[in-house]
Amino acid sequence: MGRRYLDIATTPSVAAAQEHYGGAAPWGGPRAPADAEAGESQQLGPAELAFIATRDGFYLASVSETGWPYVQYRGGPAGFLTPVDAGTLGFADFRGNRQYITTGNVTANDRVSLFLMDYAHRHRLKIFGHLRMTDAADNPELAARLAVPGYRGRIERVALIAVEAFDWNCSQHITPRFTQAEIEGALTPVRAELATLRAENERLRRELAGRETTRHEEPDGPA
Repeated sequence: MGRRYLDIATTPSVAAAQEHYGGAAPWGGPRAPADAEAGESQQLGPAELAFIATRDGFYLASVSETGWPYVQYRGGPAGFLTPVDAGTLGFADFRGNRQYITTGNVTANDRVSLFLMDYAHRHRLKIFGHLRMTDAADNPELAARLAVPGYRGRIERVALIAVEAFDWNCSQHITPRFTQAEIEGALTPVRAELATLRAENERLRRELAGRETTRHEEPDGPA
């Protein structure tokens, strides 16, 4: 687990729970909250950027002024969550159900948490960040950059996430799940082999039928 991620996640209350249940961290306990906030942000590396580029969805959590958390799922074609640079992710926020819960939450508290899942390979990337929503009309160049090719929805806002920290989680208890495209990819060689076997089977059937016809057409020998 990344140290920066732990600096943020391991609050005094978390450290107390770890100590109580025998899971106290070996890194010497949490920093004070102010120190955790003042730490240097992590930069996404090649492995993280490659992983993000192949995701077709992620879970996004924010917190309201009343302290209630809210989690939503964001989906789109692979790569719709776009690295703007090594420390910033962006995506186009289309007009949807008009609840604006996340949009409202981050105007009061811009801290968010992301879970990016690869169920097929049982990988999970967790990200802490600061989310800023900007009207698309105020930044048309960025809106065009984050637009999803072929999708006709109207971009209302552009979302920029300043990455604060990230961590790769263990794969335990991640149930493998596969997309239709992944299943189709796995079945392609199976279908090709099946087609070959069917063709071979048909050839052998015709060959056998031809032999049977020839045998019946041959004249009987002398009585």
